[in-house]
Amino acid sequence: MPRLRASRRLALVLPAVCGALALTAPSAFATSGPAQVAKSRANGVSYLRSLQAADGSYAGSGLSNEWAFSALAASGTAVVDVAPGGDTTKNARTVYRNLLSTSGWPSAAPVVTDYERGTLNAYAAGIDPARVSASRNLVADIYSYWQTAEPGYFGPSGNFNGTVFAALALGGARTRADGARVPQSLTDSVVTRIRANQHVDGGWTYSRAEGDSTALDSASDVDMTGAAMAALCVSGVPGTDADVVRAKNFLKGKLVGTTGAFNSLYGVNTSSNGWGVAGLNACGINPQTGDFVTVNGKTPIDFLIANQFDPAGGFKYKPSDTAPSPYSSIDALRAVAGGGFTAAPPVPVTPGAPQWVAQPAFTAGTSTELALTVDDGTGNLKVCSVHFTPTGTTTTLGEVLAAATSGASPAGCVTSVTPTSGTGTITAVNGRTNSGSNTWKAAVDGSAFGVAVREKVIKVGDTIALRRGPDSQG
Repeated sequence: MPRLRASRRLALVLPAVCGALALTAPSAFATSGPAQVAKSRANGVSYLRSLQAADGSYAGSGLSNEWAFSALAASGTAVVDVAPGGDTTKNARTVYRNLLSTSGWPSAAPVVTDYERGTLNAYAAGIDPARVSASRNLVADIYSYWQTAEPGYFGPSGNFNGTVFAALALGGARTRADGARVPQSLTDSVVTRIRANQHVDGGWTYSRAEGDSTALDSASDVDMTGAAMAALCVSGVPGTDADVVRAKNFLKGKLVGTTGAFNSLYGVNTSSNGWGVAGLNACGINPQTGDFVTVNGKTPIDFLIANQFDPAGGFKYKPSDTAPSPYSSIDALRAVAGGGFTAAPPVPVTPGAPQWVAQPAFTAGTSTELALTVDDGTGNLKVCSVHFTPTGTTTTLGEVLAAATSGASPAGCVTSVTPTSGTGTITAVNGRTNSGSNTWKAAVDGSAFGVAVREKVIKVGDTIALRRGPDSQG
């Protein structure tokens, strides 16, 4: 399962490196054909269903089984259809949404990866991550960890995986209309940081390497290479991009000819294989053909299926293990099913269950937050979460910007707005005024930019982007 190492609650204890590298060359076909993949997927779903607690929950302490949601979605199973003993009142989606909505989640000392985990899994479960409840907006929670002094990083830059999973969450958790949720300026800033951290060997690790020649020259790991290349591709970078190709070649170089495993820094194991394959899947690179078929006709999918218990459906962590690992089973099934690190929710089969659930409006008097970016056109991008208490079921852009001057995390996102009250065109933000064709424009949830006016209606969970520039920028 995705192990976001910035949080010790999500770390795995991994074995010493084992296995041997082998030279690879394309072979005619992989061992596991469509029938074997379909069988593996069906058995894997059955196993993940068995992980559900009697109260309907998956999330818990330690390495939480909620990562099962992305594997289930990738396999074509709606999370709302997963209920203990068929009791739909305890379906996994409703129970998870209730958990995310509590003031005590995720903990008293949260880190950015908590909210990234929540976003990826809420999305896969069919919960709009920006509209979990009247008070919970996971996208805004992620925005609050923007590093103003190191633009493009989320959370401490030393924990580079926090930035990778920010890209996976913000790029992968699209709007309910399947559009990009965040503005291109934000996406570009994060992509720049991911590229800057790519090691000389073509891969990545969970730690920052940018600006450190020793770190950049050090060995990468399969896990974070899969995650980082997926982060690039869900951010719109094509699979033919030079840095994605370098990452693909790194993974190719880690193939073990006899089994199709990736020989990772943590040894040959199912979870690392799952992460590597997820990266390939996200970039549209088939792990069953071409570069990923060894001279022995084995692929990474073959390795995963070979480590699955049939018909029980669980996957081993290591080939020598005698019992399944829930976390490795989640990683493996997501990869076998063709998924990346999240997936859009399938249409449910439960009568009356919608594909998506979302908070419909603000609740007056209930404190909430909104995600905001301010791009003044000079490369000085501001990103923040705006905290405020609405007085009605909707609010206005003017009211949000006023709240941002004193209630934003990180602070300084908005320092001034002109005019300061009433209605009409916004003529200046942070001292940058409209001039000729360079005017302030606003967009919501990836919509086209239009003239920024104070009275623009803002609804619960809207991801707001302000940008100063010419009309030709859209």
